[in-house]
This record gives sequence, C-alpha cells and structure tokens, in this order.
Amino acid sequence: MKLSVAVLCALLAVQAAVLLATVPTSQASELEVGYYSKKCKGVENVVKWHVIKALKASRRTGAALVRLLFHDCFVRGCDGSVLLDASYDNPHPEKEAPVNIGLAAFDLLEEIKAAVEKRCPGVVSCSDILIYAARDAASVLSNGHVHFAVPAGRLDGFVSKAEEAQAELPDSNQDVQQLIDNFARKNFTVEELVILTGAHSIGQGHCSSFTGRLSEPSQQITPAYRDLLNYKCSQGSNPPVDNNVRDEDYDVVARFMPGFTSRVRKIPDFLDNSFYHNNLAKIVTFHSDWTLLTHKEAFGHVVEYAENATLWDEDFSDSLLKLSKLPMPKGSKGEIRKKCSVVNHRLY
Repeated sequence: MKLSVAVLCALLAVQAAVLLATVPTSQASELEVGYYSKKCKGVENVVKWHVIKALKASRRTGAALVRLLFHDCFVRGCDGSVLLDASYDNPHPEKEAPVNIGLAAFDLLEEIKAAVEKRCPGVVSCSDILIYAARDAASVLSNGHVHFAVPAGRLDGFVSKAEEAQAELPDSNQDVQQLIDNFARKNFTVEELVILTGAHSIGQGHCSSFTGRLSEPSQQITPAYRDLLNYKCSQGSNPPVDNNVRDEDYDVVARFMPGFTSRVRKIPDFLDNSFYHNNLAKIVTFHSDWTLLTHKEAFGHVVEYAENATLWDEDFSDSLLKLSKLPMPKGSKGEIRKKCSVVNHRLY
C-alpha cells in the first residue's frame, strides 16, 4: 500500500519531534538561571501559584516537595526518575523502594505539569518543575528565609529502579560514618550532611523507619520522647509520625512531655533550625539524626546551627542549590515528558 506524500511528511515530522525531544543529558554546567525566560515566559510564576495554593490547603504538601527534591536528585541526578510509575521498562520504579515510603505530592506535580504544558507544550521538563516547586515550598515554609535562584535546563530520564534508590539514598538507621560516606559519594561534606538533615524540622516519618529508636537507651533518646513515639506507633499499622515534636497533637505532648507544651504549634511544618535544638535535647525521630552527635565535626555543626538560625537559612539554601545541580549519569539521555509519571512513547 502506498502512502501519500502528505501522510509520509506527517509521520516523518512526528518521528523527528520525538527524536529531538530525546537528546543527551544536560549537565549541571549547562544549567542556566532564567533558562525559560524566552522559551516559556512566566513558568516559574505558574509553578509558584500552584504551590502556594496547595500549601494553603495543607503545609504537609510543602514538606513532601522538599523531600522529593532530595530523593530525586540523590538517585541518578535530578532527572525526575522518582516521579515515574511502574511500566514495562521500569517494573519496580524508585517510588516503590522501602526508603521512599511516604513520598507524596505527585498529583500536585502532575497538576502543575498540565498547566505548564497548556502554556508551553513540550518545553519544560518535569525535573525542572520539581526543583522550582520544592524551592517555592521551602520558601513558603521558612517564611521566605530559604530561597535561591534555580538554574534550569534539565531533562527527564528514562530509568527508574527501586533497587538503585534503596542502595543510594541514606537510610534512617545508618550510623554517622555511613552517612558521611554516602554523602561524600555525591561530593557533599560533613557540614552539608548536617545542613541538609536540618530539613527534618518538617514532615513525617513512618514507624518502620525508626523502630530501633523505640528501644534505644536514654543516652540516645529522652525517655519521655521515646514513650511518646511508642504510643504513636501503637495507634495503627505503621502510622506516620511528625518529625518535629512541636507539630504533634497537644494532648499527646501534654501526656508524655508536659514541659514541652508551650512549644507546640497549631500550624505545622515551619522550616527552621529547630531540628538542631531538638537533636541536642535528644528528641529527634531517626537514629541517623541522633548519630550526628557522635562525630566531632558533625556535632560542632549541630551546635553552630542551633545557635545561628540565619546562618542555617543561608547554608540550607546553598545546599539545596548544590543538590539541584546533581547531574544524570554520564552518557544518559533524556526528554521533556508530557506527563511526569510516564515516559513519552518512543518510535525507535
């Protein structure tokens, strides 16, 4: 059967568009602030509008976005691989890894992507949208104290494997030297490890992520807080628990830690240096949090940031920026996905 010239041209045009969308990865050195200023004018405002609307409904969404940035970029670089659903090519994607339990805000990112696609089809990557959204969430949750200009131009990856996420992401049960070695593989210092861990002032963790803390000795965890965690974990099947005790239910805190009730907040998830105060008081959720106190340099930085909230705001902004520049593996290829949860259909 012969095809008309018009049909052949149309097919070739479609194939060319797909091939052009699949190009070698953009390395961090090629990222650029204002990358979309001409390609998709106003895209950052579109992202910010959706983020602010979502956080007005639930500040938990902001904590989820900040966590997603870390969990995406620490595995295969900032390529949106954590956003992919299971598929033939990726039967067990990163989001299925045990270390990624509780990841959220995927629906919000799809909502933002749809709005951006309507404005500028095939131009803005999901990986860039995630960085913009996480940056804006951090800014809102910190009352504007955490902020940085986002260099963009990332591509979305094709590969997402749960086993890679499990192997590369730090585990909440690790000791300090394991954490230091893990972060060093991504070219992060001991100080930057301590800085980024400060994000545990917001968000939640599931009981399966800190079962060891429920029986650790008083030298490692304040007994009253340990009792509170045991109580919370007895209330369901692997329930989520607030990372920051000040975000806990007032009555629960009054029951187990009455001296702490004056610090309980009705509005949760304020991104600040409270993690360091909590750590020094041994009222942090994860073993990996407490273990920072066992290393001389790390302990010094915990004290430093407990005493200087402004310094932590600035250094956390810088560390998030550095994190957002982690590149895809050398030789990787990427695309601009139409939807963040699936790769585009490829004709080759």
